[in-house]
Amino acid sequence: MFVDLLEFLLPGDVLVLNNSRVIPARLHGKNQKTGGLFEILLLEENAVNDWWAMMRPGKRAKPGTRIQLLDKAGGTTNIFAEVTDFNAEGHRRLRLSETKNIFDELDALGEMPLPPYIERHGENADDKERYQTVFSKPAGSVAAPTAGLHFTPETLEKIRAHGVKICFITLHVGAGTFLPVKVENIAEHKMHSERFEIGQDTVSAVNAAKKSGQRVIAVGTTATRALESVARLNAGKLNVHKGKTDIFLFPPAGFSIVDALLTNFHLPESTLLMLVSAFAAPGEKDRGRELILSAYAEAVRERYRFFSYGDAMLIL
Repeated sequence: MFVDLLEFLLPGDVLVLNNSRVIPARLHGKNQKTGGLFEILLLEENAVNDWWAMMRPGKRAKPGTRIQLLDKAGGTTNIFAEVTDFNAEGHRRLRLSETKNIFDELDALGEMPLPPYIERHGENADDKERYQTVFSKPAGSVAAPTAGLHFTPETLEKIRAHGVKICFITLHVGAGTFLPVKVENIAEHKMHSERFEIGQDTVSAVNAAKKSGQRVIAVGTTATRALESVARLNAGKLNVHKGKTDIFLFPPAGFSIVDALLTNFHLPESTLLMLVSAFAAPGEKDRGRELILSAYAEAVRERYRFFSYGDAMLIL
């Protein structure tokens, strides 16, 4: 059980969590000319009021289409989004107008971008906080770093009192993280880049732990990707870093920083499932996949809940 986590932690361990906060990135609008309705999921900010987005129905969102945004009650606002471009994935580039910064309007206009398998019409009042970790701070993710959802303030205090150092990185989760791998050769899969930052406190704690032989335990694949991205640039050690990563970890990848991983159960054919398979047996091609699939078989047999509000596993 998750409440037994403390039994597996040792004094001197370093626990690294992703403190990114989910933004209410799902917007609604209507075509200024035809009145046709659109659903917009903001994905990545290029500059102020310049965003990449997923749109439904995408085929009607051609360059030049001008969309009037709606409020949560379905009423029109004075804010407009114009489609300026599209990419190979079918995402649309939007230029927002009649607002200084759409980011500041999201609390009033947007809904939490709950995953599609949570079949709920409209936004539940609790989602705005329940789809956040209790330690979330910098806003920017369009999906929750789900492994962190299991922690309560009380759990974190017990972990600290046990002598475990708790540190944070910030990686703003993009929707591309969850896209299935469709290429025959997984090495050809192109990951979407995500913004992340690692500060001095975390760098100092992690490097000290590695030097003294203590464990670094990552909470979630996002924390893992951030730590290992910097390690690959810095001869296996951490340094203060701010940038983007498109790292794709799959068997037989090795890991320089992370010694243990707490992660949720992931979707089939996802890069996340491939990452945990690599972590289960670093440097081996097939054994990790076999171990993880056996764990998944156990989870299915015991009727575990999967994905965002679901159960987790600890890989030691």
